[in-house]
Amino acid sequence: MSDSSSDMSYRVTADELRHFIERFERLESEKKDIADQQKEVMAEAKARGYDTKVMRKVISLRKRDKDDIAEEEAVLEMYKEALGM
Repeated sequence: MSDSSSDMSYRVTADELRHFIERFERLESEKKDIADQQKEVMAEAKARGYDTKVMRKVISLRKRDKDDIAEEEAVLEMYKEALGM
């Protein structure tokens, strides 16, 4: 009876493991699809004349806290002034 119980425990664990792996694989596929869509958006923007490097910088800035951005910009200006830029 111990062997049967052990087999059942292994089967459940294997099923659960398979579920996690398959779920992760689906998410990987979705992530790739999203990355492809993002590339398409940038290619379209570039074709319309937008600077995608600057767009990516704007996207990055929009994720950050406004106070952090302001502080970084103030330090950047101070450094540029110190270098006569």
